[in-house]
Amino acid sequence: MKTLKVGIASYDAMKARTLAIAKGELKPKASDPKVWFTSPESFAKLLSNRNRSLLSVITETRPESLNELAARTGRTAGNLSRTLRTMERYGLVRLHKGARGMVRPEVPYRDVQLEMTLL
Repeated sequence: MKTLKVGIASYDAMKARTLAIAKGELKPKASDPKVWFTSPESFAKLLSNRNRSLLSVITETRPESLNELAARTGRTAGNLSRTLRTMERYGLVRLHKGARGMVRPEVPYRDVQLEMTLL
């Protein structure tokens, strides 16, 4: 599995970077973060112990549906759906749509690398 590189920057810094890329003034490097958070707290909240445990269950058991995952974790399907959609927005999971509306979660990364400027 690959490593997901994550960055932390203010909203203004992310917006300026995006505009510079769109204008051709900045060419992103392959080593640049692919996902950005506006604060260390938001990053930590998404990767809480409970959510990291959820990612482990997905990786180890490879559930075929959210209902199967709910049964294995003791969490409700609605709660899992919201959490997994948020994780999908940040690239931490992929949700594959199957027959009869079933959704199969997959964890594409084993590691997350954080890049953050202190000042």
